[in-house]
Amino acid sequence: MFKYIAVFLIFFVGGASADQESLEKKISERFPTASIDSVMETDIVGFYEIVIGGSIYYVDEDFTYLFDGNLIELSSMRNLTSERTSEIEMAQLEEVAMPFDELPLDMAIKRVYGSGERKFAYFADPNCGYCRKFDEETLGNISDATLYLFLYPVITERSIPISKSIWCSSDPVVAWDNFIFEGISPEADGSCDNPVDQIVEFGNKMLVRATPTLFFNDGTRASGALSLEQLESRLVAAE
Repeated sequence: MFKYIAVFLIFFVGGASADQESLEKKISERFPTASIDSVMETDIVGFYEIVIGGSIYYVDEDFTYLFDGNLIELSSMRNLTSERTSEIEMAQLEEVAMPFDELPLDMAIKRVYGSGERKFAYFADPNCGYCRKFDEETLGNISDATLYLFLYPVITERSIPISKSIWCSSDPVVAWDNFIFEGISPEADGSCDNPVDQIVEFGNKMLVRATPTLFFNDGTRASGALSLEQLESRLVAAE
């Protein structure tokens, strides 16, 4: 604790601002394999924010010290690091935004509820507890929607063969329900021509970092097990 206080005192005292290009050069020399996203001066004298691989760090202008942690503004107790992380993530998501009809829907398991007039996509891992909750409490009560389920095995390696077996089943919808609700493994061996590896690659490219993740007809997305009310609200807004 006292070490960090000492470091912050060093940041607050200080004279002229460091040249950002010079600082970036020092970072590259110290960490030659690091992918530097940005270097910017903060409101604190001599204190710089650096973003490497999407992660935020703080350094002094001479690059003598590096602080890895949350920066808290004590007067308001705002977590400035968390706020910046959200800004960076939102910017990244905007960069990889994709119209709904450009999603690889041929690689999804299609499920129709009622008239099926509203569309949304669903990235799910068969071993995802929140996906099970979402299927049971939300999808079990939805109406008039078409769901495109993308098998996205990212929680555990055990999900990969299960996902492939679900896809290779004679009725993938039933196979998914049987596994996620009853724990019954599909009889298919998963050796058929399946898109699971391609879906994982696509999801990584689109920064799908959690399951469940939903994509809506207007190009927006949401993560987490949305309630029925939340899902209905998003579907209405996407029309």
